[in-house]
Amino acid sequence: MKKIFLLVFFAVFSFNLTAQQKNLHHNPWELIIYRPENSPSMNEVRCYLRLLDEQGNDVTFSAAKATYEWASIPNVVNQYQKTRWLSGGVAMHLNLKPGKYKISVYTPPDKQYPYPSENRNQWESNVFEYDTSNPAKIIFVSPTANDNGFYSGGWFIDYKAPAYFKFTKPKQ
Repeated sequence: MKKIFLLVFFAVFSFNLTAQQKNLHHNPWELIIYRPENSPSMNEVRCYLRLLDEQGNDVTFSAAKATYEWASIPNVVNQYQKTRWLSGGVAMHLNLKPGKYKISVYTPPDKQYPYPSENRNQWESNVFEYDTSNPAKIIFVSPTANDNGFYSGGWFIDYKAPAYFKFTKPKQ
């Protein structure tokens, strides 16, 4: 009876271990979009993902599955409900279908509260071109700033981490 129990125990344990290992393998086309923390009020302003295919079609929801996690609470995966957004300190995990994409982020005027900016138009980022056949694993989103270092109401996407001093320095 002990031998049967041990065999069943090891069979179940090895099956669970194999299932866990499969879950640890990442999709080869997974991209992490990380928005490091900024000043507390800027952290609250969300930017929203826009994902376009090669023909310029919006495929934000059809070409990728997305989850997110807070950098301060790693390994706790959250599901997006209706929109795909980033706040300061959030990492988005995109599992993309193979292809070439144009990635950008934006913040509409009605979503800019509580941060007062001189730019009350829609905040837009540059366009980051992404190819799943030669993928980056992580890209960074940071706010933009004017020549005086004040947030100017825009976003910058780059494959390099932004400079840091207490908070992420905005892109000038």
